[in-house]
Amino acid sequence: MSVDSGSASMAARLGIKPGMVVQELGWDEDADEDLRDSIVEVSGSEMVDEDTDEVADVVLLWWREDDGDLFDALTDAITSLADEGVVWLLVPKSGRPGHVEPGDVTEVAPTAGLSQTSSVSAAKDWSGIRLVTPKAARSRR
Repeated sequence: MSVDSGSASMAARLGIKPGMVVQELGWDEDADEDLRDSIVEVSGSEMVDEDTDEVADVVLLWWREDDGDLFDALTDAITSLADEGVVWLLVPKSGRPGHVEPGDVTEVAPTAGLSQTSSVSAAKDWSGIRLVTPKAARSRR
């Protein structure tokens, strides 16, 4: 299967590489299908869901303002995350239904054991916030 450069660049913005295990949480009908397809194409396999036993290199968490408790969602997201793994919190862009204020993420992420490292425009209507476990936690062996 060939990946066109537009699709590849969508997945590349999130650091997706061939062979990565990507877990998807919070999917709903408003999720960006082009982004989802590009991740599957670049990684080379279907995304896994919350019931997986696999260790995820990347967790894709679709999150909207009315989805519930962000702390609970983030702590669930890191349950199957690899030591060097990344959580991409995907939130609707400003002005879109379900938009999440950046301050909400900044406040909750550290409490859930995550540090925010960067933000990207992940798709037409979605922003991606890159979250990782602190280096001290990642370097324990």
